[in-house]
Amino acid sequence: MEIFQSIQSYSGHPLTHQLILSLLKDYKRPNDKVHSMLTNGIIETVKKGLYIAGPAVKATKPAPFLLANHIMGPSYVSMDIALSYHGLIPERVYEISSMTTKASRNFKTPVGFFSFTRLPLPYYSFGIQQVRFSDDQYAMVASPEKALFDKVVATAGLILRSKKNALSYLLEDLRLDEENLKQLDITAMYEWQADAPKSESLSMILNAIKTL
Repeated sequence: MEIFQSIQSYSGHPLTHQLILSLLKDYKRPNDKVHSMLTNGIIETVKKGLYIAGPAVKATKPAPFLLANHIMGPSYVSMDIALSYHGLIPERVYEISSMTTKASRNFKTPVGFFSFTRLPLPYYSFGIQQVRFSDDQYAMVASPEKALFDKVVATAGLILRSKKNALSYLLEDLRLDEENLKQLDITAMYEWQADAPKSESLSMILNAIKTL
């Protein structure tokens, strides 16, 4: 029961293998105990070396955005899921998309699909916010402006050659609300553009927003 209560107390956070072993320091064969905990639903594997509290533990689970930060780091949540979180697009988004400085990777887990797309420095480091989900859950998430830029940058084959193309992309393809677009921090976006991939397409995005 003691280990069950320990897992319950940590249930709001991703559980690393190292943390679990520290909780099992009094066990002679801790890895066997880890296997038993998995079998009994006390913990659940997200990826190798990373777990969450399992279905047998009735407690708060980590927010998906927080989990994404831990599945692969450094990273921050962005693109469609961040645009949805900030209320810029109407659709509900299920894939948790993140940006990273490491090689792009995807993770299909029991708690959802997580994608990670590589971005170069220094562009990667712009427009990242720390978002609070509960008293002890915080995650790194793109600002609305950065999430939009990342969507353009990371969409394969997307080249915006005119202001008209960009406006159609924003309002028809992404279905972004005009009033929300008017609230974006254009000054910050201009500062990021020079160091960004697809700089010319992003310039068209900025020109389109300015006309609204």
